[in-house]
Amino acid sequence: MTERATVLETVETPETAPTTAHDPQTPPALVEFMCRDWATPPRDGTKPIEGARFFHARRRAISQRFPGETLIVPTGHEKIRANDTAYRFRPGTDFYYLTGNTEADCVLVMVPQAGGGHRDVLYVEPNPGKTDATFFTNREKGELWVGPRFGVEESRARYAVDEARPLKELDGTLDTLLQGGGEWRVRREADGAIDARLPEQSQRDAELATALSEMRLIKDDFEVTQLEKAIAATRNAFDDILRRLPDLRKEREVEGLFNLRARTDGNDVGYDTIAAAGAHACTLHWTRNDGALRDGELLLIDAGVEAESLYTADITRTFPIGGRFTNEQREVYDLVLAAQRAAFAECKPGNDFLEPNRAAMRVFASGLERMGILRDSEDALKEEHQFYRRYTLHGVSHMLGLDVHDCSAARKENYRHGKLAPGMVLTIEPGLYFQPDDLTVPERYRGIGVRIEDDVLITPDGHRVLSAEIPRDRDAVERWVKRA
Repeated sequence: MTERATVLETVETPETAPTTAHDPQTPPALVEFMCRDWATPPRDGTKPIEGARFFHARRRAISQRFPGETLIVPTGHEKIRANDTAYRFRPGTDFYYLTGNTEADCVLVMVPQAGGGHRDVLYVEPNPGKTDATFFTNREKGELWVGPRFGVEESRARYAVDEARPLKELDGTLDTLLQGGGEWRVRREADGAIDARLPEQSQRDAELATALSEMRLIKDDFEVTQLEKAIAATRNAFDDILRRLPDLRKEREVEGLFNLRARTDGNDVGYDTIAAAGAHACTLHWTRNDGALRDGELLLIDAGVEAESLYTADITRTFPIGGRFTNEQREVYDLVLAAQRAAFAECKPGNDFLEPNRAAMRVFASGLERMGILRDSEDALKEEHQFYRRYTLHGVSHMLGLDVHDCSAARKENYRHGKLAPGMVLTIEPGLYFQPDDLTVPERYRGIGVRIEDDVLITPDGHRVLSAEIPRDRDAVERWVKRA
């Protein structure tokens, strides 16, 4: 890694400029030399980002929800991974949903107007160019260290907001609010400094978070298109893995191949890749990926490419490593597939969000009774028992979008206990997991874990499986493995 340097006391720097024990001194003569003789960068004009009209429409919708109130939505900052190295930045979901801006540190302030509505003001880091010493002395934000910022005017044009201002002016805006500048709400937990500056008003701020989450329950056309891109890239990543499968020996190799495609076809992975071989598939969120691949066992891959637009796929497929399912694996796989088909049938407007889950659990309970694992399926399904959950701990659905578990701040009556509606995108992911040490399970099934997961759009007359082109039927999966 290139040594990260910044200036010491010989050069004036912003308060945020970092200093460490290994930083060299920067003499004034070097500063003078570094800050001259640079060509003027071209100014060809900045075009609005893809989907700018959708971001604008979302700001107008949240404006109507909170008339006459100042709304403050920060994106957050880089998070430290170790010492002075940071994780790759990902913008706050709500901030991005309203702006499309992926830069760190920015803040959207929606200012109420006398005639109604709001004026959108985006606070961003300026781009001082190479006449300001910080372009090479500040290793966190300097252009020679991390690349140029878009700057104020470029940000206004790029994100099609009413106004953009330098980030340092945000303090004055907050001062005005604190001195009686009207009612306000802030999206908490993204920016600790703003949270500390503005007095706690838990209910009001939670209502803003809830409103933004519930807006995302219904996807617009732009969002559906982005999810389709993420799903297509995820299919390509599965193909990459299967082409190399005969040569792979470790779960980490599977993870690495998937993550390579995620970075080449998208922004990143939408969540930590699960590459679980053998009994590891019985651990729902197995992300250690430190096990071996063995012929005759299953490989469960739960992964999603996050598109450049930050919308993520969430797909799970379970493959026979040797190309063919054993009799026991086939029996379990077919039961999971039957449960998924039953869940698909309940994906239609007006149904309870939980109806696909109920349908899948009825199939599971009946199948587990046939396999000799449950004594009485009807008894196991009773609300006061739920014995089937020993073998299928999770529900079959969650909302999907910018977050893999999207809309998490929505009210239960509008999400888990709500109704399905056109525009919702959710997963359908039944799974059965027979732990290696579970004495209630016949020995021949122990250590088998199977999950099949697809992404589904609710339409006015039913549903569309967005990931339908990714093979899921048992015979098709075997052919996929062999063909690859």
